[in-house]
Amino acid sequence: MPRKIIHFDWALKKLLRQKANYDILEGFLSVLLNQDIIIDNIVDSESNKEHDTDKYNRVDVFAQTSAGELIIIEVQVDSEVDYFQRMAYGTRKAITQYIEEGAKYIKVKKVYLVNIVYFDLGQGNDYVYHGTTEFIGLHNNDVLQLSEKQKNAMPHTTVANIFPEYYVLRVNNFNDVAKDSLDEWVYVLKNSAVEDSFKAKGLSKVKEALLYENMTDAEKQNYQAFMGHLRKDKSTIFTAKLEGLIEGEQIGKLKTSLKALRKGFALSDVAELTDLPVATVEQLQLLLNKYGADAEQYMKEILAD
Repeated sequence: MPRKIIHFDWALKKLLRQKANYDILEGFLSVLLNQDIIIDNIVDSESNKEHDTDKYNRVDVFAQTSAGELIIIEVQVDSEVDYFQRMAYGTRKAITQYIEEGAKYIKVKKVYLVNIVYFDLGQGNDYVYHGTTEFIGLHNNDVLQLSEKQKNAMPHTTVANIFPEYYVLRVNNFNDVAKDSLDEWVYVLKNSAVEDSFKAKGLSKVKEALLYENMTDAEKQNYQAFMGHLRKDKSTIFTAKLEGLIEGEQIGKLKTSLKALRKGFALSDVAELTDLPVATVEQLQLLLNKYGADAEQYMKEILAD
């Protein structure tokens, strides 16, 4: 039986910011980025407003590594249609925050943005996506590379290494079959559980530090309240989608009814055809008589009733 642990969102906000638990994040990031990651510190991500009207860059974890690189981790449960733009904004804020005024551009820090999302972000079949920046020749289709002089002046070997890198983990798309270390971590993120057989870096500590049964009574109470909010949010989103589908179906019926009325169908026949009440079809006929070709614009008056 897998060991049940607390939701990763809660862990990031409450436990993994503690230095004693850095090794959990280091394990996850090392597996994902395929390199050894050592976290020097986790900084306050809400103190980076440049002026009063600017947005905070509120993220779950904003870490600096021993190599001087920046890693942002965000967990997003609720769907956001502009989430890609939010990702772009997050890296921009990180870059501008960590370069001193007047410093040379070579001092710009490398940024990784890791997004763990529990909704259908974009359209694709995979569950882990990696995005980089490359410059491709329009005529020869070659990749623009660093010159030898540039390579000697900076720690980067390619142009893509300079720019932010993005990781998107669409955990709900994972099929729960763990074939490698990254899959083991995705399984944990999706199911809030750890199989005893998992060996990925960092997961041995997860089995100890993030067990629900190890929390105090006060922590368990706060955690249950947090999970209750998550369930409420999901229910609200589901209800909104359902209401949208119902309204869309109703609008379709109203449009069909108007089309039939324009062709001279009897009110009772239109009601039978569209499964709408006769009273609703009568209202549609009144709209048609009053507004003619513009009757569709006023159909929502009927929905409001």
